[in-house]
Amino acid sequence: MNITIISNNYYPEDSGIGLYSAGMAEYLAQNHNVKVITAMPYYPQWEIYTEYKSKPIYFSEIINNVEILRFKTYVPKKPTFIKRILQMCHFFIGSLGNIFRIKKNDVVIVVMPFTISIFLGWLLKIIRGGKLFVHVQDFEFDAAFETGLSKKSGLLPKLIFKVERFFLNRADSVSTISYGMLKKLETKTASSTSYFPNWIDYSKINPETAKPNKIFDSNKFNILYSGNIGAKQDWDFFIDFVKACQEISKVHIYLIGEGAKRDEVVERIKNFSNCTYFPPVRYEELNDLLCNADLHILFQKSTVVDTVMPSKILGMMASAKPSIVTGYEESEVKHNFEVSNGGFYYYEENKLEKIIEKIKNLIEFPQESKETGENAREFIIEKFSMEKILSIFKGNIKKIDNKIE
Repeated sequence: MNITIISNNYYPEDSGIGLYSAGMAEYLAQNHNVKVITAMPYYPQWEIYTEYKSKPIYFSEIINNVEILRFKTYVPKKPTFIKRILQMCHFFIGSLGNIFRIKKNDVVIVVMPFTISIFLGWLLKIIRGGKLFVHVQDFEFDAAFETGLSKKSGLLPKLIFKVERFFLNRADSVSTISYGMLKKLETKTASSTSYFPNWIDYSKINPETAKPNKIFDSNKFNILYSGNIGAKQDWDFFIDFVKACQEISKVHIYLIGEGAKRDEVVERIKNFSNCTYFPPVRYEELNDLLCNADLHILFQKSTVVDTVMPSKILGMMASAKPSIVTGYEESEVKHNFEVSNGGFYYYEENKLEKIIEKIKNLIEFPQESKETGENAREFIIEKFSMEKILSIFKGNIKKIDNKIE
């Protein structure tokens, strides 16, 4: 079976879409011939990785039995809405050359958020045959409008969503990573749809194998945000949270990550002695980081209505530590926390007061932290293990091409 995966993000990016696209490709490569069309790695720093800067515009390599065809795409240092569209268009134009390097194809899998990548997959289907499977990791345009990166009104949004619908309708099947996103997807396409969530290799995020992490203070209650520092998170609320935590002397907050908002947020926390910034760690170090925090936090904008499902939630819960998350009232994260008793979700107007009170309780009653964290890990192992989810994915592919065994 000849399978082509088109994804703007791929290994060695070890977070977000790049991590999952690589996992998908390497899983399929155990039994099939897999090629990946992608860009040079740049996320989350929004800069092409140093070891790839000197590579030619078109560059190919083989990693873990997967042939990777790369194009050196334009990467905006500060990714505004318009610059992101330019990046998408540049990836599309440049990757046309790699499309014609594919000689055999049975299934092409396109990983969104780059909607225009579906055109590449459709073109490959026309030229080489096979089926077209689209997997939506992120509704990029919906998120841009909901977070205020671009205006919702006017001709441009209408045009964008018409083009998106046209491309999605070219697919034989479309999947996405949460039930909330699946509902949205069903309003966008007449193609068959399915649920295909992200997964966690819980053997690699495992408190039993975690070594002590030197950045944390053993005399403090260590609160961690680790991940993208971008437009989808509520950084105004984060600053309010840091201020409010000054009344709890035992608390120290750690901000670890990269992203378009990093410089702005790091500048805003400089005057707070209870908050420290560190650059992101490699995936190999993530276990030691996540499992040694006392509490994880993720503050999402309440306007982001399940257009994204934060993959970092899986690692947070797998660490067997409690999490506090804010966002939209009907969020799927909220539902998962309620079902598992594995975290605390807030959306109310007075959520900051409730969060501070909860932190005080967790410090005073550590048994609640322990039980909540254990519940979270059990839930993740049961519902989101790598083996379980990728077998579901394999079944979804079977539906559109019965050649896969």
